[in-house]
Amino acid sequence: MSGGRPARRPAPRRPARRSKKRHDPVVRLGLGVLVLGLVITVVRWLLVHWWVLLVAAVIAAVAGVLGWQRARQRAEWERVRARALRMRIAELDALDHRAFEFAVRDLMERDGCRAERLGGANDNACDVRAVDPMGRVWAIQCKHRRDGDRGSAVGVGVLQQVNGTARQIHGADVAVVLTNGRFTSKAIPWGAEHRIHLVDRRLLGEWAAGSRPLWDLLDRIPPPRRPSALA
Repeated sequence: MSGGRPARRPAPRRPARRSKKRHDPVVRLGLGVLVLGLVITVVRWLLVHWWVLLVAAVIAAVAGVLGWQRARQRAEWERVRARALRMRIAELDALDHRAFEFAVRDLMERDGCRAERLGGANDNACDVRAVDPMGRVWAIQCKHRRDGDRGSAVGVGVLQQVNGTARQIHGADVAVVLTNGRFTSKAIPWGAEHRIHLVDRRLLGEWAAGSRPLWDLLDRIPPPRRPSALA
């Protein structure tokens, strides 16, 4: 072995760094121009068709109001259910007509019925339809009066509408017109003659605040029949 300096070992190679992928500036510029052009096109279209923004704003406002009303009514009825649905007549007076119909539905359910609210433009004079534990079908038309018994009295015309639809369309055994107000002097005998049960302010208050079901408070209720489900 000849003298001299020992041979140097080759230095270890460092792993090559992976180059970071970079977006091509030309591509980014093209995308920016495309987005800008799209925004300008949309703005110009809206300036020409400004009424679209107006319609959208109106729809959003209506949807917001309806959502707020529904949330308020749901919250109100959660408080009502927490009180086991024993309501004072003043609480019923404070409701709007739609919430009043839901209150009647829930009172029927409290008494063991299967009930549904039908109130609306095509309800055929029946706001609440229910089947009681004895199988009898109830068709209830609700008339809410903001001023209670000081408001306008429910007349024969309403009873005639119920008489023409309760049994024929809704298959009712018991037809009821219910109000937190009063009935006219002609409506009371007309209802008795045509088997339309009238629930006025006094009777409604007794039913809502007590523990007796509605059929225990009315006269001449049909006898029980075989239980049936809601149609």
